[in-house]
Amino acid sequence: MELFLRSWAALRTAVADLSDEDLARPSGCAGWLVRDLVCHLVIDAQDVLITLVTPTEAATTRTAASYWEVADAPPSGDDPLDALTVRLAAAYGEPWLLKFHLDDVGSAAGRAAELADPALRVSTRDVVLTAGDYLHAYVMEWTLHHLDLVAHLPKAPRPPAEALAGARALLEEIADAAFPASWTDEDALLVGTGRRAATPEENAELAAAGVRIPLVLG
Repeated sequence: MELFLRSWAALRTAVADLSDEDLARPSGCAGWLVRDLVCHLVIDAQDVLITLVTPTEAATTRTAASYWEVADAPPSGDDPLDALTVRLAAAYGEPWLLKFHLDDVGSAAGRAAELADPALRVSTRDVVLTAGDYLHAYVMEWTLHHLDLVAHLPKAPRPPAEALAGARALLEEIADAAFPASWTDEDALLVGTGRRAATPEENAELAAAGVRIPLVLG
């Protein structure tokens, strides 16, 4: 729960500090500008709010790790829902409106998470998991998208160290293998999820560690 709050607060702060020019730069997500990614975060925040008020008596079917499904290939950027996000982002017109909406909905999502009972079972995407596991799964979402946000913004703040470490640990649980200990958490996340190509040396280390990449999460 604490990692969710810290990673989400850091991401929202990074967005709040963006200039209009920053929002028009490419993000680390294929086919999306930074403003498109911010629009996606608004939708994510709405999903968090909806899920936390969708309790169920059904038995849990997923954990924080198994919540994520591993796809065969990274998104190409031409998915209809991705295109819809681009149109929604453009519809805001003034960049400050988009940032305001994220701050408004994002703050509410943070408060809802802080008030949630970690043991509460919730339903989302046709699966059931505890609120604690659901919020822990979102540490991965916030941290990876924070890296996407700053991919072409070298002066922007990076994700907090504890969020990077938490997301790496969850990614290793998903992979059922540990990334080389010499790797930084950021490199493990970027290379592990296919956001950066591995060097020949890194590929050799991954092979020795038994880690298969990329782990495309969806």
